[in-house]
Amino acid sequence: MAVAQKDVTPATAFVGRVVATDKVELRARVQGFLQKRSFKEGQDVKAGDLLFVIEQEPFQAAVTQAEADLASARADAQNAQLQLARAEELVKKQNIPVATRDDRAATAAMANARVQEKEASLQVAKINLSYTEIRAPVDGRIGLAKYSGGNLVGPDSGTLAVIVSQDPIYATFEVSQREILEAQRRMAAAGNDPSSLVVRLKLPDGSDYAEPGKVNFLDVQVNQGTDTATVRAEFPNPGRLLVDGAFVNVSVERGTPTPSLVIPQAAIQVDQAGPFALVVNAEKKVEVRRLTIGRATGTDMTIEQGLKAGDLVIVEGIQKVRPGAVVEPTVLPAPAPAASAS
Repeated sequence: MAVAQKDVTPATAFVGRVVATDKVELRARVQGFLQKRSFKEGQDVKAGDLLFVIEQEPFQAAVTQAEADLASARADAQNAQLQLARAEELVKKQNIPVATRDDRAATAAMANARVQEKEASLQVAKINLSYTEIRAPVDGRIGLAKYSGGNLVGPDSGTLAVIVSQDPIYATFEVSQREILEAQRRMAAAGNDPSSLVVRLKLPDGSDYAEPGKVNFLDVQVNQGTDTATVRAEFPNPGRLLVDGAFVNVSVERGTPTPSLVIPQAAIQVDQAGPFALVVNAEKKVEVRRLTIGRATGTDMTIEQGLKAGDLVIVEGIQKVRPGAVVEPTVLPAPAPAASAS
């Protein structure tokens, strides 16, 4: 393969984890038989969508009973107020003792208090009735349902299902204090802030994630065991390729692209004298070139010294050749443009 010159952006690599922006565990807040499940596992849901229904009849009956108790308490309070009003008139005419008026005032106050008590009971009954309908609190995708219809569920039943938001999505990674300080000084000198950093991901299969991300959070605490802080970047996720909990390789770009010589890492060998590559010269003979290597960029490596653009390095069949051997090379296509180096 011919050594090519590419524009390479300096970057620092980390290991990160994908984290959903919202993750909600759905739980039952009242006890009852699960009457209905209104979703398919894995489907997208919107905030407010009805997901589970717990048997409502007992809770509706409790509401009706509370309404009746409240009506009775209000009737008692109204009668107590009428008795108090009569007592006030009779006291003015000195037809009853003041103590009788005071007793009726106390009775009216107690009746009003019972009205407030019954109003609170009705409110609790209505709240419990509302808990029989479990709705999505956020937009996202819902996972496996832990219970099917007919099961008895309640506050002690654990999670019924989990909703995970997927677009946008976060990636978190740990950064040492030394690297954070270096980045802060570099950005201060350039007049930038953390949101100007471009963050890129490499998926578990080794492919590059197409959407760049932006740093939006630096933790306010440092892990004392590792002297690192959590950094979070936000990414668009329209294709749902990033899944909550997955490990990813994170690359934070920290500069402008610079021209660099790039060869595949497969072409680099190491012995006691250091790294080298086998090169096919103009006479089609194999020779050893000692290298000063730079930074990794995907499956390639930047070369600082030892090669020049156009040199032919052996990337396949290395085990078949020896220095000084005459060969007939097949030139492979040049590597794709390098986006970053770490």
